[in-house]
Amino acid sequence: MATPGGRSVLFVCLGNICRSPIAEAVFQKMAKDTGVVDKWVIDSGATSDWNTGSSPDARGLACLRKHGIETDHRARQVTKDDFMTFDHILCMDESNLRDLNKKASTVKNSKAKIELLGSYDPEKQLIIQDPYYGSDKDFETVYEQCVRCCKAFLEQHS
Repeated sequence: MATPGGRSVLFVCLGNICRSPIAEAVFQKMAKDTGVVDKWVIDSGATSDWNTGSSPDARGLACLRKHGIETDHRARQVTKDDFMTFDHILCMDESNLRDLNKKASTVKNSKAKIELLGSYDPEKQLIIQDPYYGSDKDFETVYEQCVRCCKAFLEQHS
């Protein structure tokens, strides 16, 4: 799955309609802007199957658009194959981390490094809270966290 000599990253949250598609779109734009997008396979997924096939939350899309970013992502659930094909799986909170580690333990050839995306935040905000029940301001907070974390992650892995 990874491009030759390339790297791959999967961003994960509970439903793949709020946080992880924002992170994916932010990272995609950063990779494009820094000229390394061809070296990366970038995707996002959910620990649950609740929203499979759905577009991202309208508030998340509006937030991205405000920052000049578009996405046509459709929600999908993380599969066992993801643990064998992605180098990095970056999730949003402790619950995601538990679910992913549990699932990874059932995969023989898991090569993915599973981490909290927030572990890359220079401002040390470890958890990226789910904005689903919140306001537009909460989506903006998620966006800002994703920008900081994705920038640091890309700098460390390019």
